[in-house]
Amino acid sequence: MGNFVANEGLSIFVILVWLGINAFLFVHFYMAFLVDRWFYTRVLLGQALSWARAPAACLNFNCMLILLPVCRNLLSILRGTIQCCSRTAARQLDRNLTFHKLVAYMIAFHTAVHIIAHLFNFEFFMDAQLNRNSSHLPFILSEIGTGDNASFLNPIRSNETSPTIVMFTTIAGLTGVAITLALILIITSSMEVIRRSYFEVFWYTHHLFVIFFIGLVFHGYGRIVRGQTPVSLQTNKPNVCADRFEDWGKNESNCAVPEFAGNPPGTWKWVLGPMILYVCERLVRIYRSHQKVVITKVVMHPSKTLELQMKKKGFSMEVGQYVFIQCPSVSRLEWHPFTLTSAPEEDYFSAHIRIVGDWTQALYEACGGDKPEQQDAWKLPKVAIDGPFGTASEDVFRYEVVMLVGAGIGVTPFASILKSVWYKHIQNNQDVFTKKIYFYWLCPETQAFEWFADLLQSLERQMADKDMADFLSYNIYLTRWKDTEAAHFRVHHEAENDPITGLKQKTLYGKPNWDNEFANIASNHPRSKVGVFLCGPPQLGKSLEKQCLSHSEADVKFIFNKENF
Repeated sequence: MGNFVANEGLSIFVILVWLGINAFLFVHFYMAFLVDRWFYTRVLLGQALSWARAPAACLNFNCMLILLPVCRNLLSILRGTIQCCSRTAARQLDRNLTFHKLVAYMIAFHTAVHIIAHLFNFEFFMDAQLNRNSSHLPFILSEIGTGDNASFLNPIRSNETSPTIVMFTTIAGLTGVAITLALILIITSSMEVIRRSYFEVFWYTHHLFVIFFIGLVFHGYGRIVRGQTPVSLQTNKPNVCADRFEDWGKNESNCAVPEFAGNPPGTWKWVLGPMILYVCERLVRIYRSHQKVVITKVVMHPSKTLELQMKKKGFSMEVGQYVFIQCPSVSRLEWHPFTLTSAPEEDYFSAHIRIVGDWTQALYEACGGDKPEQQDAWKLPKVAIDGPFGTASEDVFRYEVVMLVGAGIGVTPFASILKSVWYKHIQNNQDVFTKKIYFYWLCPETQAFEWFADLLQSLERQMADKDMADFLSYNIYLTRWKDTEAAHFRVHHEAENDPITGLKQKTLYGKPNWDNEFANIASNHPRSKVGVFLCGPPQLGKSLEKQCLSHSEADVKFIFNKENF
């Protein structure tokens, strides 16, 4: 239970508060449209009125939140501020994209409820016009405002007008269609299969949020949904006059013809602040994109992995951070995130980029990756850098015992960490709180080991020279292999160095038994907090998170941290 609270307690509290606010807004605004002011509107629309307005309030709240998790500069400032007070609170900011997705799902849900309710509303408005019976209150209400059209209740002004025409000839209708289409495209293009296979489609389509927010702000300016004005409520009390509508306007009836007006648009009050923050975020990015970045070295690693070593005036980083890289010669609009693999102690910063898509392939070719000869410096493409931005890995040196788990190219943030650890030790840095690192690297193919194995070989050799072999315990797993490779491994298994990585530590085959690994670490480090850091697929994250929760020793806590960008 202690591990569960340490890992998930604050996250669950935040989610419950968010859900509670959504529930409160829904109930509050549902009830707000059951008062006398909306009595005559409910005569036409029934409960569909409240079912349309309640999700609209929740939409305003969630649209206020949706931009905040992607204001990365704001989050970096908050993370640096909160971190000194509460590490647990700072870790919640690393789940910004998870919260962004949850808010998006909530927006989609309330949008669906809002649209369905308004479809019923338009049908009810139309039915009131078609049933032209002067003894029928809905028809009488629909006729109000026919002369000057100043105080109408029914936006469908004629029985010859269809709801479709009203939808495409009013501000509310046009903006509603635009909002809905933009939201559908944004959500469908955000599916994992699209995002991973066609990132450009996801990236460009996601920018339809501009249309979404413009439509959202102007959606209420038509004031189609109307209620009785406060002044009219004094001269026509619905609970008294509703049954005497035939005498409305007659002196002896004491019931004047009701007057109606819509609420002033209020969505802008909810979203203006976040929109300003996001615009500032984009301005900062534009400013950074014009700062000069020099590529000092390009290294082509095996398995089509490109390493860019760069310098930029005033650039300062911490371990495990990431940057967004733009290459104008490839695309002036696209920015892609990459983890920094250099250490803060080095005089340059670097990123390892695996060639897996159109953009990375174009960058690879621009840097001369497809050419046998080395590219001249003046031929290298210009790049722009936005960042660095903080991640969970920044907290690695706050734990006495650390587990680092990387899968494939997901090992990149740990390159920075391992380099920095080494620099701190050779410089006799007394501020290093970490006493033991357990490093796990899972790869599906032998070629993926090649670029990172050089770093591990160097660390292994240097730590042996410094008599620090016990500080770093690393386990490398090959999860898939061919029969021909297996035969080669068996022949060379007795060699001093591993036939795959060249390390003293032999490569293991298959997948780790995480239950045993966690149990061993718990027994070796009683009365400790163990920081578990993962950069890898969601399935592996779920498995590790489950292990952190299940190994709830009374004196050992496993704190799970996952890279999330």
